[in-house]
Amino acid sequence: MRPKKTRWVKCVPHERCFKPLCKPLSKLEEVYLAIDEFEAVRLACLEGLKQEDAAKLMKISRPTFSRIITAAHRKIADALVNIKAIRIEGGCCKIKKRRSHV
Repeated sequence: MRPKKTRWVKCVPHERCFKPLCKPLSKLEEVYLAIDEFEAVRLACLEGLKQEDAAKLMKISRPTFSRIITAAHRKIADALVNIKAIRIEGGCCKIKKRRSHV
């Protein structure tokens, strides 16, 4: 199995866990969303980028981006439909450094 290529993300999320209000976290199952999956959702769903453009920003291939976003959608749907918490952590990611305009 090939090692995963590093995925570049804009930033890590400020909140790392989202849960339904109906139950305490200790009583909920959890779904783990990797940081690269979170970034893929941000780019494709929130920013509205095409997969090819989002893949370039993450420095991965378009097919890899497609696999990442599909996995993210499945996990989010599982959490919503089956009333589970979403915990965001892990993945082979690096944070893009902002360029200063000096």
